[in-house]
Amino acid sequence: MFRINLKIAIRNLWKYKVYNFINVAGLSVGMASCILIFIFIKYQLSFDQGYKNEDRIYRIVTDWNYNSFIDHSSGSPLPLANAAKGEIAGVEKIARVIRNGGATIVKDESGRQTFKAAKTVFFADPELFDIIPVTWLSARPANLLAEPNTVVLSEATAKLFFGGAEQALGKTFLFWNQMNLKVTGVFKDIPVNSSIPLNIVISIESTGQKNNKDWGSVSSGDQVFFLKSPNVSEAALQASLDQFNKVHFTAKNVPGNQKSVLQKLRDIHFSEKYDNFSDTTITRKEIYGLAIIGLFLMVTACINFINLATAQSVNRSKEVGVRKVMGSMRRQLVFQFLTETLVITVVALLISCILAELAFPVMQNLFKEKVVFSLFQDPIILVFMLGLVVFVAFLAGFYPAMVMSGFSPAMAIKNKVNINSGSLSLRRILLIVQFSITIVLIISTIVIMKQMEYVREKPLGFASDAIVMIDIPGDSLCRTRMNSFKESVKNIRGVEMVSYCARPPLSSSMSTTNFSFNGIENKDFEVRVSSNDEAYYQLFNIPFLAGKVYTKSDTINGYIANESFIRKVGINDPQAALGKIINQNGRQAPIVGVVKDFNDQYLKENISPMIFYQMTRFYGQLAVKIDKQEIRHAMKEIETQWNEYFPNEIYGARFLNDDINSYYQADQVTGFLFRVFAGIIIFISFIGLFGLISFVATQRTKEIAIRKVLGASTMELVKMLNGSFLIMVFFANIVAWPLAYLFVSNWLDGFAYRMDLSIWPFLLAMCISMVITLITVSIRSYNAAVTNTIDALKYE
Repeated sequence: MFRINLKIAIRNLWKYKVYNFINVAGLSVGMASCILIFIFIKYQLSFDQGYKNEDRIYRIVTDWNYNSFIDHSSGSPLPLANAAKGEIAGVEKIARVIRNGGATIVKDESGRQTFKAAKTVFFADPELFDIIPVTWLSARPANLLAEPNTVVLSEATAKLFFGGAEQALGKTFLFWNQMNLKVTGVFKDIPVNSSIPLNIVISIESTGQKNNKDWGSVSSGDQVFFLKSPNVSEAALQASLDQFNKVHFTAKNVPGNQKSVLQKLRDIHFSEKYDNFSDTTITRKEIYGLAIIGLFLMVTACINFINLATAQSVNRSKEVGVRKVMGSMRRQLVFQFLTETLVITVVALLISCILAELAFPVMQNLFKEKVVFSLFQDPIILVFMLGLVVFVAFLAGFYPAMVMSGFSPAMAIKNKVNINSGSLSLRRILLIVQFSITIVLIISTIVIMKQMEYVREKPLGFASDAIVMIDIPGDSLCRTRMNSFKESVKNIRGVEMVSYCARPPLSSSMSTTNFSFNGIENKDFEVRVSSNDEAYYQLFNIPFLAGKVYTKSDTINGYIANESFIRKVGINDPQAALGKIINQNGRQAPIVGVVKDFNDQYLKENISPMIFYQMTRFYGQLAVKIDKQEIRHAMKEIETQWNEYFPNEIYGARFLNDDINSYYQADQVTGFLFRVFAGIIIFISFIGLFGLISFVATQRTKEIAIRKVLGASTMELVKMLNGSFLIMVFFANIVAWPLAYLFVSNWLDGFAYRMDLSIWPFLLAMCISMVITLITVSIRSYNAAVTNTIDALKYE
């Protein structure tokens, strides 16, 4: 029976080529998008999976709750780990992990340099590998990371440094130009979908941080992981941590109501508050959003199929009548029509696999993720596609199958079947739903693009054009050459100005602290601090509202505050802030100047209260302003001077504008995705509309001819055919506008600085949908209207 139905399905697929082409095109594009979305979501959900005891692995993070300020950090105070061993019930193993980076130099036995590059490293306790297990390519080292200047490498790093895992064992390499590290072990590469991407792990005994006792110092680069005992409940663990917080933070009046918080390993990648060592996060809300978009794409393609199949069913009424007279049961007809839908869906799936394969490199480049696309390497993808075929075949085919199998045999044989008004209403509802989805995406795309344009064009409050940021080495020897290097760069043709600083005005790198103001301890907020020399404000064109820049010095001799800071401490007049005393971390000095506010973070955040001071040992970058006409020459000369002064270091320079643009990468990806998905849905919707108007025009061929004979003009006939479709698109806009408003308002709420949401994106979306509908429908309507009247009257 199935074989006969399959033959009939293939015959009808060929017989109605135009309509089936439209269905296959819509379904294949929709299914390809769904496959890509599924693979991406699957990859994101696979983060930090597969570890032994993964349900017992936790990270300890930090929260602050000031009177008017809440803050979060993925880091923890380093002394916490040792204290937690004996004070938090349920801690089986605990380890500190400190992320750092610097120049890494490898030499062969003859002393010839074979590798030199800046690498990210992790200083860690030996217990880390009891918490995060790895596969050792040789035996696990006997004294794993127990001794100073010992290191273990991933297989890929060992191959990069020494040519292989076996060759690496026992070898040494230089880190920070002062630390000779001996390789004691090599482990199998950590999967790319890990929030703890270990490549180079150095004994924590090698760093001065091993005996850190500062409970108030927290950095996102200093993290603590632990393994929970299997016989301790999560509630008991939390209760013990609460007591721990009282002893070490509440009782000691640590500023900001600081406390430690538990975070499960499986929640790290999806956290909205806390970052991680892989610097890749995605919220579950974003994953759900992608899944909903994928569902919308498939629903839109299925609506096309349903509308075309039910409209086309009139042409197959005689076939249904004959089959019923010959004894076919309704369930047999339903099965036959579902088989036809299944064949179309399978053909669409095959085409969608090709489209997905072609689009996959684009997706990898877009998300910067090393996702693998293989239908046979990962069986779950095959299962998903099988489920997708069944879902689409049933969703798209069931209703048309029920309609066609329900025709009366007598009326069907006479070819007098007409789809009842209820079905017409359903088709209209489906079209309105389809276009509503399309219009929501069009509005969202317009708003996202305009917000990104607003972000790019909004003045940030400082100059950023033709400014290069150069990283400065932090070791003591390099520090002695800083002034000489600065003077040398100053003398390069095309260099207009230079300034040492901890960071540029807008930076994701943050250092915040508590402070006292005029002898009174502040409990309302933390202040963001930054060190820079006296030339910083002129170079970045940051205007002063009161006072002046501090005099040149290697250490602090005055503070410069921004507007937000003085407002938060209750001063409205910048002049009145001059002379007030600030004390932070023992550094006491008066305010000597107040600068105008500038955006110091991504525009999703408000401007921070900030203070600036001089401290040479905190300078990590050299800002260089270059004449735009001399950029190429100046950059080449700067690198030459760098290599002369710091021959063993890694030169790193980047334009400030490039750094600023990188902060908006996630939103640029969002904008790109919405443009793509809006384009796909527009394509699916309007090819379906073209097919439907083609069928309607064919069905009304004789009516059109009679109207022409009675004197109707071509424009009147086109208007007649177009009218109902334009009305449906109008109602779709009415439905879509509130939904789109809720979505884009919620998205814009994530920005502290945002465009004004006016009515024009909604009107523009209406115009776009109306114009495309008018063009699509009019092309087919016009062709029908100008058909030879005599030929049309002979039709049927």
